[in-house]
Amino acid sequence: METFSKTTPQECYWEVDGLRLAGLQWGPQDGIPVLALHGWMDHASSFRELAPKLTGCHVIALDLSGQGLSAHRAAHATYNIWDDLPQIAGLLEHLDWKSCVLLGHSRGANIASLFAAAMPEKVRALVALDSLLPEPDENGVVTSLRKFIEQTSQQKARPPRLFKSREEYINRRSARGNSWFTASALADRALETGSEGFRLRADRRLFASSAIKLNLQQLEDVLRSIRCPVLNIWAREGVLLNRPKAADVASLGTALIVEYETHTLAGDHHFHLHPDIAGQIAGAILDFTTRHKLS
Repeated sequence: METFSKTTPQECYWEVDGLRLAGLQWGPQDGIPVLALHGWMDHASSFRELAPKLTGCHVIALDLSGQGLSAHRAAHATYNIWDDLPQIAGLLEHLDWKSCVLLGHSRGANIASLFAAAMPEKVRALVALDSLLPEPDENGVVTSLRKFIEQTSQQKARPPRLFKSREEYINRRSARGNSWFTASALADRALETGSEGFRLRADRRLFASSAIKLNLQQLEDVLRSIRCPVLNIWAREGVLLNRPKAADVASLGTALIVEYETHTLAGDHHFHLHPDIAGQIAGAILDFTTRHKLS
């Protein structure tokens, strides 16, 4: 059975947009600034293996609002992927980081790509793990809006998800496609204990559909607007295997991003949580930062 590394990060907290955001940090304060954004229903601990291996980098992994230890948004707010962008800008200002390397996994990679396109002066480079942007919307805006309205209302009405034990959460997540190893690694920061057992910290509205999904033309516009170097690393048993249309987005990256390189490594969607593979990912990232003189 694989074991986790023992490198202990430092807990961090910030006030952004009136919300208390939480995160973890590793590395020297004068290192290359790296802001890490996790995937859907994950949190900052998803970088617990990769971040310590990024020698010479000051890595801050953020719990995006509504997930991990970060606060939930107001009752009228939403969790569309672009809703995170002002909070990321606010955090960079709070950190006094004029620019940084954005490191994103899955949904976090999609958010990072949007931010790199919209705020190119703030992003030295983009590292996207097992995603780049969402697949283009084929259902139309009205269908998306209806799902958003109905599902947001449904999720707000539901109580927080409860588990009798930590193991029940791990088993449930494993049954939905994550390995036991991944589910176990993410359990502690995803759950809080109470009188009724273990409660999922994440805001239930994250399960609702986005109000609007980007179409092909919009995705192309985003990719053309990314000016920084991009390193896109895919898991061999990850998104490309399970969602073949994601390969079309990767092809768009090759065609539309000026400085774009891609690699494929062994592992599943959460390959960056596995110690050996995380070492390979870190090696590719450090080589990338050296070649592009990102310090």
